[in-house]
Amino acid sequence: QLQASGGGLVQTGGSLRLSCVASGSILSFTTIAWYRMAPGKERELVALAGSGGSITIADSVKGRFTISRDNAENTVYLQMNSLKPEDTAVYYCNGWTSRGEFGSWGQGTLVTVSS
Repeated sequence: QLQASGGGLVQTGGSLRLSCVASGSILSFTTIAWYRMAPGKERELVALAGSGGSITIADSVKGRFTISRDNAENTVYLQMNSLKPEDTAVYYCNGWTSRGEFGSWGQGTLVTVSS
C-alpha cells in the first residue's frame, strides 16, 4: 500500500512537497500516480510516473507541479509550486503493481491553499 503525507496550509504562491511511501518495496509498483479530490468534486489525476521513466502531468498543474521517484528512499514525491486556492484538495497516491493490480486507497493528505 502507498501512503501520502506532507500536506498542510500554505498561502497562494507557496510551495509544498508531498511524499508517497510504500509499505513494502516501492519497486513492486511499476506506475505510481498522484490524485486529488477537491470538496464536491470527483477524484482527478494530477501526475503519473510510469515505467521506463514516462511522466504525465495534468494540464491544470503543468509547469507548477513535478513528480519524481526515488527508489532508494522508497518514495515518490510531488513537488507543488506556485500553489493556487483551486489546488486545495485531499491528495492521494496510488499505483499499479507489476501484476497489473491497482492498490487500495489510503487516507490521503490535505492541502489547503489560502488566498
